Amino acid sequence: MKPFLLKLASNSERSFHVRIDKTPDVNNIWHYHAELELIYVKKGSGTQFIGDDVRPFKAGNVILVGSNLPHYWQYADHYFKDIDSEPLEVFVVHFNNIWGEEFLELAENRALQLVLEAAKRGIQIETLNEGRLPEVIEAIALGSDSRKILNLMDALLLISESTAKKYLASEGFNNQLVKSEMDRMQAIFNFTLNHYHSRVNLDDIANVAKMSRGAFCKFFKAKTGKTYSRFINEIRIGNACRLLIEGHLSVKEICYEVGFNNFVSFHAFFKNIKGKTPVQYQKAYLQ
Repeated sequence: MKPFLLKLASNSERSFHVRIDKTPDVNNIWHYHAELELIYVKKGSGTQFIGDDVRPFKAGNVILVGSNLPHYWQYADHYFKDIDSEPLEVFVVHFNNIWGEEFLELAENRALQLVLEAAKRGIQIETLNEGRLPEVIEAIALGSDSRKILNLMDALLLISESTAKKYLASEGFNNQLVKSEMDRMQAIFNFTLNHYHSRVNLDDIANVAKMSRGAFCKFFKAKTGKTYSRFINEIRIGNACRLLIEGHLSVKEICYEVGFNNFVSFHAFFKNIKGKTPVQYQKAYLQ
């Protein structure tokens, strides 16, 4: 699951790329690319990793990911076991600034310019009450060529106007890294995503980064705006949310499954991040 630069296939007959994913293993890796990515999850659920943010995703979500912002969608296990009984349907749009800087700088296009800038952190919308946004994204894929660009602009403007949008990666997250820093951050993320359910101490992760313990702590805080301890616990809580939604394990079993060794600290950290206890979160999702 090593993160890498994904180079998308270009098509001289199209100014941007649209696809509909129906299997859980399309680009199922931690990666980034120069193009912005607009996602509409019509059917599907799991855990998403965008920058330094970890949270569940579900049917109805719309996500806008900025250029070179690392991301990864981890679909729930049952999609890999029996895709026919609960199919996926995810609309994916990759695009660059197809309008040009001069067009974006027009006074009338200020909202479009701002939403593209905000996408650098990633934006997510719970779209169950977001009116026509899902159908506009579907129209990008299914509509006539002459309306695809207009529908893409319409979708971005609807995102900019939404009062329900959430920014994902922290303000301190820095995805504009030099090559050596990107390689180091990729190694850190790769190790963390594979070992969050076990005990990871600072010496372990500092060795992965090939730095001293003190130098690693300063580096990670400078690049992400948070401590490594906070980051790995956020990954654990994100996966705990997914397990709570799936409902196959008890809250106490989930605590140990995601890497916490103390139920009291798991409960407190969960409430600190999500604003709810694990049981309250599970009930709110079911409602």
